[in-house]
Amino acid sequence: MKSAVKSRVVVPQASNRRFYGHGISGVDLPTLTGKIIVVEGGDGSGRSTQITQLVDWLEGTGHATVRVGLKHSALVSEELEKAQQGNILSHTTLSLFYATDFADQFENTIVPALKAGFIVLCDRYIYTLMGRDMVRGMDEAWLKNLYGIAIEPDAVFYLEVQPDQLVQRTLAKYAGLDYWESGMDLGLSRDMYDSFLKYQALMQKAFKRLQSIYRFTVIDGDRPVEAINAELQKKITALLAGKS
Repeated sequence: MKSAVKSRVVVPQASNRRFYGHGISGVDLPTLTGKIIVVEGGDGSGRSTQITQLVDWLEGTGHATVRVGLKHSALVSEELEKAQQGNILSHTTLSLFYATDFADQFENTIVPALKAGFIVLCDRYIYTLMGRDMVRGMDEAWLKNLYGIAIEPDAVFYLEVQPDQLVQRTLAKYAGLDYWESGMDLGLSRDMYDSFLKYQALMQKAFKRLQSIYRFTVIDGDRPVEAINAELQKKITALLAGKS
C-alpha cells in the first residue's frame, strides 16, 4: 500500500539556510544563493532517469546546474568501490566510507556551487545513507550527528516504488542484483532475489521514519516516467518562483 503521508515542498530562503546539525566551519550560509534539490529512491525507482531529465530541462531553461551522487567523491570513490567488491566491510566501516564520500562532495562541490548560485541536483543525499545504516542497526542519534554537516535542501522528492517493482526493473536493467543493495550482508535470506525484496521493504520502512522527521515529499514512482517528470517539473518551477 502506498504511503498516505505527503508533505509540502519547504523552500528556505538563502538567509534562512541552516545546517541539520553542527555544520562545517567557514561557511557563510546567507551567501549560498543556489538551490539544493534532492531525488531519493531505491535501485530501480527511476531516480537517475529523472535526474538526467531534470538536468536537461533546467539547463535548457537557463539554469546552471551541478549533479552529485553517491560514490562520486574524488577522494574515496575508487577505494569504496574496491572495498565493496570484497563483500566483507563491517557496517561501521561501510557507514564511514559513505560519510566521507558525502563530506568530500559537500565541501568541495555542493557548497561552492551554491555560492555560485547554481542549482545542485542530488541523486540521493544523506537520507539514503541514514536509511541504509538504520536498517543495519546503527544508532539514529549517532547518524544525525554524523550528517550534521549537511545543509537542509530546498526540496527533497522520494520516489516510492514497491519492492516487487524495484526488483523487476533492476533485473531488466542490469540482468542481476547488487550484493549490498540486496542486503545480503544482513543475512535476510540466502537467496539474493528474496533478500532484495526483504531489504528494500526495510528501506521503505526506514524512509517512512525519515519522512516523519525531515518532511520530504513522497512521489508515486509506479507511474510512467513522463508523468513523474511532469510532476517534478511543476513542483520545481513553483520552488524557483518562490511559490511553494
